[in-house]
Amino acid sequence: MCGRFNVIDSPGLRQLLRDLGIDLQLPQAINVAPTEPVSLVRESAGERQVDPARWWLTPSWAREVDQKYAMFNARSETLATSRAFRQPFRSQRGIVPMSSFVEWRVEGGVKQPWLITTGHQALAVAALWDVWEGGETPLLSCTLVTTAAAPAFEPWHSRMPVILAPDEYERWLDHSQEIAPGDSIFRSRLKLALRLQPLSRAVSNPRNKAMQLLQGTGDMVELPAGPAA
Repeated sequence: MCGRFNVIDSPGLRQLLRDLGIDLQLPQAINVAPTEPVSLVRESAGERQVDPARWWLTPSWAREVDQKYAMFNARSETLATSRAFRQPFRSQRGIVPMSSFVEWRVEGGVKQPWLITTGHQALAVAALWDVWEGGETPLLSCTLVTTAAAPAFEPWHSRMPVILAPDEYERWLDHSQEIAPGDSIFRSRLKLALRLQPLSRAVSNPRNKAMQLLQGTGDMVELPAGPAA
């Protein structure tokens, strides 16, 4: 599951963009929520580019743009069989760069948000995109791919975003390469060490966009990178 994330200019984010062949600075975005615009890295006509995309996939065949179904995340296990995701999975894969994301777990009867980051590296999260042309102008939208949580992450959530390792960027973006649903890209493991820290519950309101939201309110937990169970 991934329902909020942040983009903050940093050496780690700039390095990720260089690794992706992108020469620009992404706009800062705090507490990004589904249906809001995100920066999508994709290949089009053989060129690597960054485009603003609506974070909630609208399939090209949809009658209208709506939120009837939760299309901001896509389960890796059903990418090849889902009507909405199977075509993008074959030929419309992208990457959403982010500095951190937020996850919630129930503690003491309330949902406590946690900030998840590497501490210094930015995150390259696997995404799928599509273009809907049923309105006055084409709508580019995307969804973030999720997989079953790595064992160390399970105390926070049963799902986690598919965070790509540097040696997976090219293969994920190269639409000439077929990727199977059971590919190692989707394995339930921590490819990078993660740092987790509780946040103020004010982050639960998507209208709150202040940088102060990302200040930790408790002790940090560190999860080392490691293999799947």
